[in-house]
Amino acid sequence: MKINDLKSTLTSSKKSKRRGRGSGSGLGKTSGRGVKGQKSRSGVSINGFEGGQMPIYRRLPKRGFNNYFKIKTQSISFSALNNLVKKYQLDPKEIKEEELFNKKIYKRSKGSLKLLNIGQPDQATNLEISYASKKAIEVLEKLGGNIKLTKK
Repeated sequence: MKINDLKSTLTSSKKSKRRGRGSGSGLGKTSGRGVKGQKSRSGVSINGFEGGQMPIYRRLPKRGFNNYFKIKTQSISFSALNNLVKKYQLDPKEIKEEELFNKKIYKRSKGSLKLLNIGQPDQATNLEISYASKKAIEVLEKLGGNIKLTKK
């Protein structure tokens, strides 16, 4: 037996139904679409239409809202910073937010970075970042590091 002798049992070789090819095919005339009207024609979509009754999406009350002025931020902790320095061989004396975005460690589209006081920093670090919590700034400066905030 050879590979080219094998027969496929999959439905990949199944022929598609030929519609509208005469009454003998069983799918002639209206091609299985019923008779007349909007639904029998192609390219029609009437989702949400309830025959003149007020649709459910209009009967239910509106809820919530999207704040267009919301500032998107991603949080970064001291423990995450320590891991990044080890994993990506970053210079702990000078870490910039721009560098983290350029190396694709964080996505710029998800917002600016904010340093939070979670974990303990391993060493004094000079950071240039968009936002930082007051406690995180205190801890870093107590250790001898410096933090520069680019946004306020």
